Amino acid sequence: MSELVDETRTGFERRYSYAPSGIWSAPGRVNLIGEHTDYNEGFVLPFAIDRRTFAALALRDDDIVRVSSAASDDVVEVRLADVTAGASSLAAVPADGRWAGYPLGVAWAFGQLGADLAGLPGFDVHFDSDVPIGAGLSSSAAIEGALAVALNEVWRLGFDGARLVDVCHRAENDFVGAPTGILDQSASLLSQEGAALFLDCRDGSSEPVDLRLEESELAILVIDTKVTHDHASGDYAARRASCEAAARELGVRALRDVTWPQLLEARDRLDGVTYRRARHIVTENQRVLDTVAALRADGPDAIGDLMFASHRSMRDDFEISTPELDLAVEIALNYGAIGARMTGGGFGGSVIALTPVAAITHVQVAIDGAFAEHGYTGPEMFLVWPSQGARRDR
Repeated sequence: MSELVDETRTGFERRYSYAPSGIWSAPGRVNLIGEHTDYNEGFVLPFAIDRRTFAALALRDDDIVRVSSAASDDVVEVRLADVTAGASSLAAVPADGRWAGYPLGVAWAFGQLGADLAGLPGFDVHFDSDVPIGAGLSSSAAIEGALAVALNEVWRLGFDGARLVDVCHRAENDFVGAPTGILDQSASLLSQEGAALFLDCRDGSSEPVDLRLEESELAILVIDTKVTHDHASGDYAARRASCEAAARELGVRALRDVTWPQLLEARDRLDGVTYRRARHIVTENQRVLDTVAALRADGPDAIGDLMFASHRSMRDDFEISTPELDLAVEIALNYGAIGARMTGGGFGGSVIALTPVAAITHVQVAIDGAFAEHGYTGPEMFLVWPSQGARRDR
């Protein structure tokens, strides 16, 4: 990590010809279980990973905002007053710079949530990261979280962790236009090292749940299928719309309020697709609760079946998996993993496999071979460990 901190500082100096005042970071995340339950006001169990996005930042003496990234040679430049006016400020930004909507949205969202941005200085910021983009590991929330903690400090805004989650969530939903829940931002900002984050997405309350991976001689293997996804696309929005339609038909505020017996009784009132979407949410919420209970009582060895049941539900009921994701889950389980599931919003991205340390190489070799046999792009595989949330690094 220290090397990436240095690279971020060097990148800032190369872009802007002076040194940043500080460097902040926020992690990507994997979701251990609880997919698409967040915007249904349900339960989720993510954890931050030891891959992070770093933001080197310095305030300016005018109201200009400049945003750059190690992934691009371009610098996006806008006035802070234009950013606070809303997403229309991105109209003049070239298409390959639209990623800047995530950090610019953070600045905008601070104003939307009560910060008086009038008269505050602009800033220069440069990002570098080892969170894979499009892999379902929430690279966008890592960008948002790193900048949110930086601006909260240098602008002296005094937002607590829960309000910073609101800032980042508002940026992604209302500025960028991706209809996600609060899972990603909460995990990136609030996670503790060594623990998952048990999050109630209705009231925003959370508590750590020790994962105890090392003492169980287990590890989380991420299998990035290289099938990219985009939360701002129509498929994600369609799943959310189906859930909202089911809630309206069932007369509840959100599917979090529906029990399994209630859903069975209402089956004839819902069309087949809407019923299956609702069935995933209702059963997935219960799987989150069961996973938390199993971790606390028996440790991570006890959650493998719950992980696969979650994947099966996402594959069959929510229909957000892909052949590559399904193959990675199947091979991982056949070659030693005790649990595996796709993680993230779906339509691509990554699988996580809860794997005995002694079996990791065996699983990796088998997955490489299976992907080659099917003619799929070779996946990237790496271990992740539960990490600390957003912070200042230097």
